[in-house]
Amino acid sequence: MEASKKNPGTGDLLGGSIGYELKRAQHALRLRMDEALRGKGVTTPQYSALEALAEEPGLSNAQLARRSFVTPQTMNQILKGLEAAGLVRREGHPEHGRVLRSYLTDEGETLRGECAGRVAAVTGRMVEGLADRQRRALLEALRVCVRALSAESR
Repeated sequence: MEASKKNPGTGDLLGGSIGYELKRAQHALRLRMDEALRGKGVTTPQYSALEALAEEPGLSNAQLARRSFVTPQTMNQILKGLEAAGLVRREGHPEHGRVLRSYLTDEGETLRGECAGRVAAVTGRMVEGLADRQRRALLEALRVCVRALSAESR
């Protein structure tokens, strides 16, 4: 088949697939984030939960799980650990008795800020070879991809 007649995003080899390269980038990013956060004693999923709570205090376990790309069971374990470390406090929902809402403690906010700097450095390293316009184009292209796949599942 001629190159011009191939399906976009596919290739003869895995290296020619947009999906495969995207997964490789995600994997490399995760490895570097894990490495950067390890010095603070935080895992990437824990950091994700801290960031989500900084952005929107009072999220439930299920909401945090969706935002952190983990199962509710895994998030429950993450929150138990963060709570035991004094980084998060949980309170019962005023209308839904079994739902617990989570909030950062002062210590949690301080650690989140320290971790955010480390994650920003990793992200900066990832895109340092791109011009500003390329960074903006990449971000928009990824958003278009997410919207397309989200619309497909509806």
